[in-house]
Amino acid sequence: MLDQIRIILVGTTHTGNIGSVARAMKTMGLSQLYLVAPKELPDGQAYALSAGASDILANAKVFNTLQQAITDCPLVIGSSARSRTLSWPMLEPRECGIQAVLEAATHPVALVFGRESSGLSNDELQLCNYHVCIAANPEYSSLNLAMAVQIVCYEVRMAFLQQQVQPAIAEDEIAYPSNEQMLNFYQHLEQTLNDTGFIIKQHPGVVMTKLKRLFTRARPEEAEYNILRGILTSVQRFGRKAQGEKE
Repeated sequence: MLDQIRIILVGTTHTGNIGSVARAMKTMGLSQLYLVAPKELPDGQAYALSAGASDILANAKVFNTLQQAITDCPLVIGSSARSRTLSWPMLEPRECGIQAVLEAATHPVALVFGRESSGLSNDELQLCNYHVCIAANPEYSSLNLAMAVQIVCYEVRMAFLQQQVQPAIAEDEIAYPSNEQMLNFYQHLEQTLNDTGFIIKQHPGVVMTKLKRLFTRARPEEAEYNILRGILTSVQRFGRKAQGEKE
């Protein structure tokens, strides 16, 4: 189950932090490390600070963008240390661990951490289903990258161990669309709203951002996703038919 949970580091600046993250992961039983556009690939310093977790560094996967790293993940949780203008569904680290373990039984789960200096961008955070924020001392909330990863990985392990002792009562398994499917849906939705004139191309505003937040909060199941895509296709087909009749 833990092999289904990947730790994703975005834009890491210092290779030593990558090594320290690998160590934090291995102590909690996680092994899947994904690197998105790191400034440098793991080097001697990274291996030294991994303190024996060299296998995790050696097997780390590297991607150019976050979208590429999460394309097959129905559940993506991004770390966020500061409030945003547009709020997003939030989880505490303990809730994050429970949710990650619960869903890792059926599909890949991504836990995403941003740059040491600035965290994740707003665009990157909008690719996530939830945000997780560590409730540190507000007067001194300076957590380094490896510390943040360690806290979240610890909660994942605690949830995993609890699951072994007292397995959750399985309800009907729910299938969720992958991140790539949702990206396709948003593109389809935006195209349809442009076609109907609901979105004015010259002045799009924040309509799509707010709609993404709405659907992220609702988190449609795969069957519901298919219905939504069908509705959009129907609207487009009707629009083309009406346009043809005018001509």
